[in-house]
Amino acid sequence: MSETANGLWAEQFRKELVDNILPFWTRHAVDRENGGFYGLIDTDGKVDKEAPRASVINSRILWTFSAASRLIGSEYRETADWAYDYVTTAFWDRKFGGLFWMLDRQGNPVSPRKQIYAQAFGIYALAEYFRATGNAASLDFAKRLFWLIEDHSYDSDFKGYFEARDRDWHELEDMRLSDKDLNSPKSMNTHLHIMEAYTNLLRVWRDPTLMAKQTELLHLTTDHIVDNETRHFKLFFDERWEKLSNHVSYGHDIEGSWLIVEAAEILGDAGLIARARTLAVAMAKAVYEQGLDRDGSLFYEADAKGALVDPKKHWWAQAEAVVGFYNAFQISGETPFLAAARRAWDYIETNVVDRVHGEWHAKLSPQGVPLTAKEDGDAYLVGPWKCPYHNARACYEMMARLKEQTNGKTTP
Repeated sequence: MSETANGLWAEQFRKELVDNILPFWTRHAVDRENGGFYGLIDTDGKVDKEAPRASVINSRILWTFSAASRLIGSEYRETADWAYDYVTTAFWDRKFGGLFWMLDRQGNPVSPRKQIYAQAFGIYALAEYFRATGNAASLDFAKRLFWLIEDHSYDSDFKGYFEARDRDWHELEDMRLSDKDLNSPKSMNTHLHIMEAYTNLLRVWRDPTLMAKQTELLHLTTDHIVDNETRHFKLFFDERWEKLSNHVSYGHDIEGSWLIVEAAEILGDAGLIARARTLAVAMAKAVYEQGLDRDGSLFYEADAKGALVDPKKHWWAQAEAVVGFYNAFQISGETPFLAAARRAWDYIETNVVDRVHGEWHAKLSPQGVPLTAKEDGDAYLVGPWKCPYHNARACYEMMARLKEQTNGKTTP
C-alpha cells in the first residue's frame, strides 16, 4: 500500500473509534446511579438496569479508555477514571484479594469466584491505566494480581495455570469460563490472556520473575498449546497438557498469532522473537486457507475435519482478523495477507458496524445479517462478553501499524 493509502486507511480506524465505538460507551453504558457500567443493552438499544456486571467487561472498558486517553486525547480520561474506581472498589475483594467474577447492579458479589481469566484482564487494564496516568496505586493493584495468580493458580508440577479458584483461592470442582466451555483444568483461552496481560505489565514493570514467567508461557504456547502439525490452537487440556477437544477456533488462532509476537518482542529475546514470527505467519496462513468465507469474513469454529460447528460471524473474530492478517503481512511481505486484512475491514464496515445504535453487532448470520437477542441469546450491544476491547484494540493497533509502515520503520 502507498503512503497515501496507509494514511487514508488509518483515518478510517480513527474515525470508527472517535465517532462510533468510544461515544457509544460514554453515552449509553455509564451507570451514574450505581457506578460502573450497565451489564446489558440489547440489540434495540434498551438498557437492562438490573442485569449483573461482569469483571471482564469492566476491566476491558478500563483498558479501552485508558488506552484512548493515552493515545487519542485527555477527553477520555474521565471514563477511564470512572472505570478504574469501579474495578478497584466494587470488584476488588478486600478480604482475600483479587477480582470477583460477577456483581449485582448495586455492587454486591453474586459470583465471588476467582476466574484466572478475569484476574489476567485486571492486570492488563490496570497496567494500561498506569501507562496513561502514572497512578502508582494502579500498578500496585496489577502487581498484587500477578502474585495472586502465581501463588494460587500456577501448576508447579506440569506448568501453566489452573482455570479458576473459589473466593479464598481454594480448588473448584467446576472451573468453566462459560457454559459453552469444557470443565477442563487448563485452557488455551486463559493462557493466551495471561500472556497478553503479562506483556502489558512488562511494559511498566521489568520484574525478573515476571520476565521468567512470560518466557515460560511462550514456551508452553509454542510447545503445547499450538498444534505444530495443523498450526491451530488446541483449546482444552488436562493437567498434563493432553488435549481434550479437537475443535478449531479461527478467531482465537488469528488473535493469538499476533499476541504471541507481541509477547516475544516485549521480552527482547531474538530467538523467541524469530520463532514467534515464524509461527504467527504459519498460523495466519492456516486461518487464511481454512477459515475465510468468500466475502472475506471469518468463520467462527470448526471440528478437526474442517466442518463448521458455528457458521455465524462473531464481531470480535472479525476485528482480530484485521490485525492478525496485517501482522502476518508485516512479517512476511506476502500481499494476500494484506488483502485479507483489507477485506476483513471492508466486511466490518459494511456488515458489523451498527449504524443505528452505535458500536458493533455482536453476531451475524452466515449471510452477514445482524442477529437480534431473540434470535441468539448472546447477541447484545453490551453483555458479559460484549465490550469495546476487541474492536477498539483493532483500531489502536492498525493506526499504530499503518503509521509505522508509512514512516518506513517496518519493511514488508
